[in-house]
Amino acid sequence: MQNSTLYPTVYVLGNGQLGRMLRYAGAPLDIHVQPLEFNAPVFDLPKDAIITAEIERWEKTPLTELLGHHKNFVNQNVFGLLADRFTQKSLLDELNLSTSPWCLLKDKNQWTEVFKNVGEKVVVKRRTGGYDGRGQWIITESNQNDITDDLFGEVIAEKFIPFDYEVSIVGARFKNGEKRFYPVTHNLQQNGILRYSVTDISFPQQESQQIQAESMLGKIMDKLEYVGVMAMECFVVGDKLLINELAPRVHNSGHWTQLGCAISQFELHLRALLDLPTPSLQPIAPSVMVNLIGTEHNPQWLNTPFSQLHWYGKEVRPGRKLGHINITHPDKTVIIQQLEKLRHELPEDYQSGLNWAIEKLK
Repeated sequence: MQNSTLYPTVYVLGNGQLGRMLRYAGAPLDIHVQPLEFNAPVFDLPKDAIITAEIERWEKTPLTELLGHHKNFVNQNVFGLLADRFTQKSLLDELNLSTSPWCLLKDKNQWTEVFKNVGEKVVVKRRTGGYDGRGQWIITESNQNDITDDLFGEVIAEKFIPFDYEVSIVGARFKNGEKRFYPVTHNLQQNGILRYSVTDISFPQQESQQIQAESMLGKIMDKLEYVGVMAMECFVVGDKLLINELAPRVHNSGHWTQLGCAISQFELHLRALLDLPTPSLQPIAPSVMVNLIGTEHNPQWLNTPFSQLHWYGKEVRPGRKLGHINITHPDKTVIIQQLEKLRHELPEDYQSGLNWAIEKLK
């Protein structure tokens, strides 16, 4: 395959929707992006190639062994560090960044200490592999036996946080330490999966949250000497942000940037990897992202003004991310009109979330 004339090829470990969106974000800039299935055949890598990933963990194959340990793999050591919740939370503690109280759950003799020192109600999470609500348990003294012996050592216990709402920030760091950040985004999770993101720079507390979030994520990226896009999900408790999770990659809650900002998170990641000039990130207008989870494709989604449909071409299965719809407009009432239109084109389990998104925009 012929290389791009201007830039080295960017190879992406993983060929899901994030790799796919990185590929077409690169096309207008003549950046050739090649997503790779984990079981793809081994090949001779060009000397100037750049390697990134769309996911924190990958199965062991000849190709992932080759690329995962290659000197051109940007942020090579970060993926393993942040994929493990134990080392991720340890990093936050080391940097004195606010997160929920937690501990490594080593054996069942710890429970008394956990309920005393961490919280009477805890969320037990797998150290690795759990995502979109999987591999998590809400535990109190009454159901502590739900954590079976095989899980001890493989899970952490975090204090259950009765948060006000959830937000995230997506930002990027360049090789010289410069950073770019998108506005803090408000998110709604249902069954542990992101359903809706809403961004509007006129939200209450937006300025103070933005300052907090940029400082926290910037500190993390500097410590890791990170290059590229990283996402940080937070709980909001009063006027304080508590870091819930970090993702060393482009992120679901940043999909709105494809329509709501001149430079999407996918293009931003490529610009950072290739060290390209990048202006400050100014949103075009308020935006909403609707995640399409486990639902059949509806052609009527295409008839939604001021919107953009991304359909991933996956087999439809319950709980599976199959696509998303972005809506952007300077007039929030126009966005609300499109959400009301979608109300008739989405299943019943979307209705409460649509109400949430509409209320956020009022």
